[in-house]
Amino acid sequence: MTAHLARRPVRRALPLVALSLAATLLVGSAHADSPTPADPTLAGDLDAILSDARLANAQAGVVVLDAATGKPVYQRQPDALLTPASTLKTVTTAAALDLLGADHRFTTEVRTVGTQRGSALFGDLVLRGGGDPSLRPQDLDALAAKVADAGITVVTGRLLTDATRYESTPLGPGWAWDDEPYSYSPQISALTLAPDAEYTMGAAQVIVTPGEAGQPAKITFNPAETPLTVSGQVTTGAAGSGTTAGVERKRGANVLAASGSIAAGSAPATYWTTVENPAAYTGAVFAGALAKHGVRVVQPTAAATGSEQSQVLASHDSATIGELITPMLKLSNNGIAEHLLKETGKVKGGTGSWSAGITQVRAFLKANGLELPAGRQVDGSGLSRYDLVTPAKMAGLMQLASTKPWFDAWYAALPVAGNSARMVGGTLTARMRGTAAQDNVHAKSGSMGGVDNLTGYATAPDGRKLVFTVMVNNFAGTSPRPLIDAVAVRLAAGHPAAPSTAPAAPKQLQQAPGARSAAPQQSADSPSTQTRWEDCELLARC
Repeated sequence: MTAHLARRPVRRALPLVALSLAATLLVGSAHADSPTPADPTLAGDLDAILSDARLANAQAGVVVLDAATGKPVYQRQPDALLTPASTLKTVTTAAALDLLGADHRFTTEVRTVGTQRGSALFGDLVLRGGGDPSLRPQDLDALAAKVADAGITVVTGRLLTDATRYESTPLGPGWAWDDEPYSYSPQISALTLAPDAEYTMGAAQVIVTPGEAGQPAKITFNPAETPLTVSGQVTTGAAGSGTTAGVERKRGANVLAASGSIAAGSAPATYWTTVENPAAYTGAVFAGALAKHGVRVVQPTAAATGSEQSQVLASHDSATIGELITPMLKLSNNGIAEHLLKETGKVKGGTGSWSAGITQVRAFLKANGLELPAGRQVDGSGLSRYDLVTPAKMAGLMQLASTKPWFDAWYAALPVAGNSARMVGGTLTARMRGTAAQDNVHAKSGSMGGVDNLTGYATAPDGRKLVFTVMVNNFAGTSPRPLIDAVAVRLAAGHPAAPSTAPAAPKQLQQAPGARSAAPQQSADSPSTQTRWEDCELLARC
């Protein structure tokens, strides 16, 4: 299945949490001063870029501030309410760093219910999730080894998976139903699993390996215990015949619909898919690790209620959130963003929910002079179309962050324009190469159908630090991304540079939801290959 650029309009009513926040969050800015650019030509140059025909029927908001003073340098529709997409992650991370602290960690525990006598635990074993979005199979293996080291070889009861630290609602308000199979839209759970070093949480790899021509291809999973089944098959085509294989998880079920073919003799194709019920998925992998270490659980795995009287047997601590923000911001990891929001709500407000987390974000903004009427935030990642923000508020947040003690780590975690190192350039790896913005601009991108935004920092030739936000909404057809990049390049270069008419960056041709294997590149403007999120289009994460 190829993801299409345009989405159908949302027709259902906004959730109550969205309505309750509609008059309180994420809009406006304290900018009483008139723009006074040190460079008198800047306003004219930016006006010229933004007069491009590609923006004729779109809505574009731009704010440039002096980072040292917060005074406006340039403004265009600063108070327009626009969809932030993944630029909202800057708000979520700033609040989490300020309220939880950069040293905050997530703790996963193995607990016992009952009594151990000899090598038998007479009772249940509990795997309690602490909200860790970076928990990996090897971490579960280490926890299983600790159970075996405690002398336990038999558990007479069940393995219980405890995800009660966070609310049970798996998907955020306004998340699109047709995003659900994609790895950038995982179900959110306090107990979840990330199979890879980039923390693609709540998802699993599907590996399609060709057999002999005319025979079914072999489909396997990583981790092997992933609770997925396959409906249909991928056939093996003649050598050199190419690959049309597709695997897509059916909505609401851990069933993959497989179709198409893969050429005999070709390398295996790897896809990503989300998994229904991340806690049960994590429990299945942990059960496999226990068996590997010689621990037999007699009864089937079940969900914990959270009220079990238990004792800690072993635990695993995640990296700090000061470290986790790097993969989150560099690669625009939606799952980590949602966990930071819910963890903020749990720690500071007592409830691990979207609404509780947003209440804390609102308090952070208010305490720092950034709360004015109107606007809306409903999630932490910007995956929802219900989110609304103004360019002025986004720029104000970026300027505020530059005054915080955690700023250096946060600034380093932002994608760096044109840098080819994946964990440096991130979503900006292929953008603004060979310009003054390369290795200069640090910024967070955010895109979905009809939306393309960039917010961050540029250093002018005279050494002055500038904060900028460019938000383009409601466009169709040709991408305005070259114009967005031209604004950042102008700020970094100190002189005008004509925006390119070429596509901003090539992307991987999608093979199926979850594909991350090599594929021919096509134009970023090709309707047949456009995708909704920068995670997909640049990093082939979907």
